[in-house]
Amino acid sequence: MDFVATAADKTVNTRVSGGDPGYTETAKMLAESALCLAFDHNPELAGQLTTATAMGQNLIDRLTAAGLTFEVLS
Repeated sequence: MDFVATAADKTVNTRVSGGDPGYTETAKMLAESALCLAFDHNPELAGQLTTATAMGQNLIDRLTAAGLTFEVLS
């Protein structure tokens, strides 16, 4: 899946790839998120947080080890 983000006149293109996004990768993301919240040292923040804010690089590392690929295209 490709993502495009634009802010302050800057655009970033990224790609997340792996297996079937509707089945296997969703299960991996949920399981690794739970493990990350339970066992990793995450930023000490509170309130309503996005996944990236709550778990950041810890979750990226877990998902990469589980077979997902994260790329910055430009």
